[in-house]
Order: sequence, then C-alpha cells, then structure tokens
Amino acid sequence: MSPSDKKMARSKHLAPHIGHLSRSQVAAKRGLHKGKKTSTVPPKTETPATVEKTVGGKANGEKRLVPTTKASKYYPAEDVRKPKLSRKTNGKTALRASITPGTILILLAGRHSGKRVVFLKQLDSGLLLVTGPFKLNGVPLRRVSQAYVIATSTRVDIAGVSIPESINDAYFAKAKAAKSTKEGEFFGEGKESQGVSDEKKSEQKAVDASLLTAIKKVDKLAQYLKTTWGLSKNDKFHKMKF
Repeated sequence: MSPSDKKMARSKHLAPHIGHLSRSQVAAKRGLHKGKKTSTVPPKTETPATVEKTVGGKANGEKRLVPTTKASKYYPAEDVRKPKLSRKTNGKTALRASITPGTILILLAGRHSGKRVVFLKQLDSGLLLVTGPFKLNGVPLRRVSQAYVIATSTRVDIAGVSIPESINDAYFAKAKAAKSTKEGEFFGEGKESQGVSDEKKSEQKAVDASLLTAIKKVDKLAQYLKTTWGLSKNDKFHKMKF
C-alpha cells in the first residue's frame, strides 16, 4: 500500500482507548448513512390462499376452490394466549473454577444457611450436588445453586467415594399425589406428611459412609464441618479469605 492510499484517522485519541469523537460522530463523518443498504434476505414467495381443482360430476360445478392450508377442526371456547417465540438455547451451566469435587462450600441460603457442606458433582441441570455429611451437620443430599455458595480453599479427596447414578435431577423430584374425591380430603382432613423413603435413607448412608472415611484422614476436618459460619459486627467481608 502506498503512503497516499493510507487513510487518516477521523478521531484522534485523547488517551488510550478514549477517542476525541464518539462512535456515532465517527460514523457521521464517514458518511455511512449515504451508502446504499443492501439486504441478503431472499424475497418471500407468496402462496395463494386457495387453489382451483376440478371436481367430477356435472351437478357439482366441475370446478371448486380448495384452501391450500387445512383449517383446524377444534377452536377453543376462550382466548388462549400464544406463547412468545424464544430463540434461547439452554446450554450447560459453566462451573466456577474454584468449585471442584471435594471442595468445602458454605451455604448462603435455605434452611441450612451458614453450614459447611462437601461438593460431590454437578448435575445436568447445572445445580450442585452436596452433602453434609448428614451425620456431622444434618445436611442431607440436596441440590443447590452455585450462586448461593462460597467456595473455600479446604478440600477433601473424594476419589474413593462412590455416587450412585440414580442420584440425578429426577431423584429430587416430588412424587405427585393421586387426586381423591373424598369429602374429608377435600376439606384438608386426614392428610399425611410424606416422609423420606427407606431407599433414599439407605443411599444417604452409603454415600456418607465412604465420605466419612475420607474426612477422617484430614485433621480436624470433621470439627470444621460441624461448625457454622456467619457474620458478626465489624466483620469486613471483602477482606476475608476462605
């Protein structure tokens, strides 16, 4: 390129990454609004609403207009709101670099807020699978969002901990109760609370048993998991290291 072909900058830099003119002012000086706008979108071909077809029989008129799109047989009695078009694709949630299997997390929300738990794995929904263990601080196998946890620098080796494949997002789904037409249940009488099944209790004990053996290998880690975390007066959260 010859020196004459070089174009001068239309906006001088007052400082690094700070120009004398704004982006709209530079576009106006370049005259981009005067250029011819071209579209690469192909034109839509309009299809006719009806098509003429021949019909047998002299009494039928020999020809008939038939709609190209078949009308629906069912129409709702009330107006049904049509869902809005969404182009969002649900991808897998990226896991924070500070959260790895075996990391001790501090829960910040929920009924177990302030307790320390052990991170086991990330589920397909993006939620974190954690456990207390239940024997140490009463936190069972549960799902939490990584937005409501603090990742500490304390870790435990869980290579020997076996997590059943059945413990997934469907494992935590609530069972739908069968509808009943009895008068007593209609007025809210005789409802029994659904407790934890024996199968989930046995799976909780199996996971905690192998996890407790790994925790015992680390000095004072069991006492660390038993204690709760919280802020008190004059605590400077931005200067804390976990």
